[in-house]
Amino acid sequence: MPAIKSEVIDQNRRRLLGAAASAIAALSVASLLPAHSTAATQAEAIRPFQVNIPEAALVDLRSRLAHTRLPEKETVTDFSQGVPLKTIKQVLHHWQNGYDWRKAEARINSVPNFITEIDGLDIHFIHVRSKHENALPLIVTHGWPGSIIEQLKIIGPLTDPTAHGGSASDAFHVVIPSLPGYGFSGKPETTGWGPERVASAWITLMRRLGYKQFVAQGGDWGALVTDLIGVQAPPELLGIHTNMPGAVPMEINQASFAGAPMPAGLSEEESNSYKQLVFFFKHVYYARLMGTRPQTLTGLADSPIGLATYMLDHDARSLELIARSFDGQNEGISPDDVLDNVTLFWLTNTGVSAARLYWENQLAFFAPKGVKVPVAISVFPDELYQAPRSWADKAYPNLVYYNKLPKGGHFAAWEQPKLFTDEVRAGFRGLRKSG
Repeated sequence: MPAIKSEVIDQNRRRLLGAAASAIAALSVASLLPAHSTAATQAEAIRPFQVNIPEAALVDLRSRLAHTRLPEKETVTDFSQGVPLKTIKQVLHHWQNGYDWRKAEARINSVPNFITEIDGLDIHFIHVRSKHENALPLIVTHGWPGSIIEQLKIIGPLTDPTAHGGSASDAFHVVIPSLPGYGFSGKPETTGWGPERVASAWITLMRRLGYKQFVAQGGDWGALVTDLIGVQAPPELLGIHTNMPGAVPMEINQASFAGAPMPAGLSEEESNSYKQLVFFFKHVYYARLMGTRPQTLTGLADSPIGLATYMLDHDARSLELIARSFDGQNEGISPDDVLDNVTLFWLTNTGVSAARLYWENQLAFFAPKGVKVPVAISVFPDELYQAPRSWADKAYPNLVYYNKLPKGGHFAAWEQPKLFTDEVRAGFRGLRKSG
């Protein structure tokens, strides 16, 4: 079976944009947007979008899976050599026998999707407006190896809290963009699309949607982008919420990155965080490769099981959770959840383009960025590191909310959507303005 080239999907996407625009216009989807967008210039147009992957691409995927060549079993009994062969075989079996991409496609299309051009690049985003008066506009940013798939579970609870055990006063208008080079956003063809530029683009997006005030939330890359929105501090921004704070003092960050002995004078909580950082930096090989040689990862565009294996091995706790999920344990993230995300990467051929964000970045993930706006922090126990309150207070001088959770990890919105939603509500509750 010949390969389905990415440009075929791109052409189909452009064709669908035109068809979707006409069809959805008849349904008055434009009424979902603030009036400002109706007067937008052609370059600023907000175009309705629906996902409809060609069947030929799915046929090609099934063919490639059927011809997968697997390696021999690892020589250890733990995860120290990466994703175990058992888990890889379980992923392959479920992908071939129990998984249906069209269900994921329907879930994405069940909410309003749009594309708009910002700074010369098409940006895809979900935009769901709440029915509740005085809902607070919120932009949520995913990370790697994530996508909008991560946030689908939180849209309903955030936009319609009364249907999910919450109060109307906690409602949000939710905007979830795909990072440049990810999902259905455009792939940068020149350098320069680092997290600072993404943050600026997100501010432009919220202004283009007509919002006069908004808040921002993020984890992983989304945490870095959200911090930088806070640094840029547009007047419309009320505050930010992060579940992966940039709170590690620079000297601690540098020492842990180097694997140096623990500095003297740390509290027990800070010592535990230091150990977590040392462990993470020792095992963050994927980020080092993407940060230096992203184009070398061409195999991610050619082998779906190779792409899946690479994406599963993000961090120790998440890999263990996913392995348990494929063993049949209820872990919050299901096998279908995992394959929804991986299949999105595969069908959009974004394994390499997404990796380039690491190459573009010049900032330390966990070090303070100089955020002065109000900040809310939620600390999940299986995050890459648990930010101590002492570090958070110094890194974010306007810290308005800090809470440690009993459960959850790096992909908190995906794994623990209820806890995550409760945290977003609580973190921003004090920043809401009436009227």
